[in-house]
Amino acid sequence: MAAPPIPLSRVADLWVQALARATGGARLAELDGATLLGERAMLGGFRIPGDLSAGGGSRLYAARDGAVALNLARSADRELLPALFEAEGLDAGDDQAIASRIARSDAGSLVARGRLMGLAIAAENEASPPGPPCTTLVDGVPVSPPTHSPKVLDLSALWAGPLAGHLLWLAGAEVTKVESLTRPDAMRDGDGALFALLNQGKASVGLDFRAPEGRRALLALIAQSDIVIEAARPRALAQLGIEAGELVQAQPGLVWITITGHGAEGPAADWIGFGDDCGVAAGLSAALRAAGGRPGFVGDAIADPLTGIFAAQVAWDAWRTGLGGRFGLSMRGVAAEALTQARSADPLGFAAELKAWSQAAGRPFPIVRRRSASPLPALGADTASRLASLAPC
Repeated sequence: MAAPPIPLSRVADLWVQALARATGGARLAELDGATLLGERAMLGGFRIPGDLSAGGGSRLYAARDGAVALNLARSADRELLPALFEAEGLDAGDDQAIASRIARSDAGSLVARGRLMGLAIAAENEASPPGPPCTTLVDGVPVSPPTHSPKVLDLSALWAGPLAGHLLWLAGAEVTKVESLTRPDAMRDGDGALFALLNQGKASVGLDFRAPEGRRALLALIAQSDIVIEAARPRALAQLGIEAGELVQAQPGLVWITITGHGAEGPAADWIGFGDDCGVAAGLSAALRAAGGRPGFVGDAIADPLTGIFAAQVAWDAWRTGLGGRFGLSMRGVAAEALTQARSADPLGFAAELKAWSQAAGRPFPIVRRRSASPLPALGADTASRLASLAPC
């Protein structure tokens, strides 16, 4: 029996086609939402998730008042668990022990403590509603609508930001991907097939951000860009001596996209969030429980590709109108917006879609269009040529 469609793929398809119309990108018009939501899972041979995410990094545990999604994909995450549960001596590698601790906990207080500690954690029933998918953080200095193709600087890593840059490249933009020489994009080695898809066609620049010349080069690259995409927490930019708001106001027409898990302002700006747990925080797991009788993960890190599509739309609209500005995109907020749109368009059909997804847990992920990737340059292969082309600062 064929796998059911990925929930929210119809919403993603509408967003992709809207971007294709806005940009006139013929290559974008060939894309569909299901492909962008499902290609990583298909490439990795993933199965439709239940309480373990498709990629295996996040798990849903039952707390006293609902499910909690806890992402332990990073090696250092488990080291924080004894402090999270206030249980010295806890075997952080024992998932049964973790489940037992969470079962005796209130989801809200556990999630609040975990976020302060830097864990990617979310509750099925979040205490506060998700914020808007996009917030204008700083108004830009308008310029006349441009007539050239945009120059995009992709400072992001993993999935959402690189996908936004990829979609803009398909729309005709010139895209430069900048990576730290000491901490390159983890997807480069961790998920090479998707990395190749999302970063093909981008010039590759590698910089040492610890060195003054590396930071100066980064500022020079920003000064000659139309769109900047980043997904760093505020203190990461501050450590590089970058104040995005000041740069936006000093450079007319500059569009700065900041992608976060839960919001770009206030305490939420420092919360860690990945695609699976942000989807849970957005209400997707609760919606799946309501439709199928039990909580689970919807899609594969679904807030990531949804945010990538949404971010590309925001960036293009702000650039082509000449308005500029700094825009904060919340993965949780974008996933919640997609959920709202799906329910509004076809409430009964979407509920049936969720129920079918819930019942298909453990089966192979839906087959989607297989896209090819052009050869990638080595990390930093274009550094010398790109820096040589910069105007003196």
